[in-house]
Amino acid sequence: MKTAFLGLGRMGQGMAHRLVEAGHDLNVFDLYPEQAKSLVEAGATLSPSIAEAIVDSDAIITMLPSDGVLEAVVTSAGGLLESMQEGMTHVMMGTHGIGIVRKLTTLHTEAKQVFVAGHVLGRPDLAATGQLTIVPAGPTDTVERLQPIFDVLGKQTVVVGTDPQSSTAVKIANNFVLGAAIETMGEAMSLVRKLGVDAKLFHKILTNGLFGAPAYEVYGKMIAEEAWDSIGATAIIGLKDMNLALEAAEAAQVPLPSAAIFRDRLLGAIAHGEGELDWAVAAREQARGSGLE
Repeated sequence: MKTAFLGLGRMGQGMAHRLVEAGHDLNVFDLYPEQAKSLVEAGATLSPSIAEAIVDSDAIITMLPSDGVLEAVVTSAGGLLESMQEGMTHVMMGTHGIGIVRKLTTLHTEAKQVFVAGHVLGRPDLAATGQLTIVPAGPTDTVERLQPIFDVLGKQTVVVGTDPQSSTAVKIANNFVLGAAIETMGEAMSLVRKLGVDAKLFHKILTNGLFGAPAYEVYGKMIAEEAWDSIGATAIIGLKDMNLALEAAEAAQVPLPSAAIFRDRLLGAIAHGEGELDWAVAAREQARGSGLE
């Protein structure tokens, strides 16, 4: 498929490389062209503008860092809304909020363009190896047509509906659950440490019992070993995710007290200069509050 890929950050790099390696005709665009160097060497084409990147594309993928950047890419002069022809497909795969997804659904529909939310679950290392979980939502026929792309990028695809906001709801809720797990493990490990138990031993007991799941294995190990440099999502990105969860919860009138607690942990870590470390560093805030740091 002829594919355009806009946004070459840590997740986007791995995903775009997968598409090139699978033989897709890939045009890429990023505000920082140097990000595309390795992709061009692998066979992708670097375009100087959004409009040129998307010409004749079967799918236009965006993997962008924030709602503001996404909205600018879509609505600014020379952006997607202006440059896409009728019937072309925008596949949004970055982490974004319910509000912007609803807005883009309306804008693309009014322009007779197709909009699919194709949020991905997983860290950058999984993106680079095609092990993401993809949870698309959009028109059924379009989602089916995009399956060859999803097959390259992920180990599984779970279609969650025809309304793009359904994908966004799943992504936000998934990140919220992971954040709550990090918060709980941080609290538990501070407790056992204060009572004289080695955190690594406690992690082994957890993951060999009821909590033998990747979230507890990966993030519990990071907390036990205080290995904050093994970065999947930074504390700054985690703060964005918790804010998105709280915004969605307010819109849906659903209390999320655990999200508010974890958000405050992340704010504390960022205030201590740890914003670029993995978001599991929020557990250090619990340790500080427990007199362990």
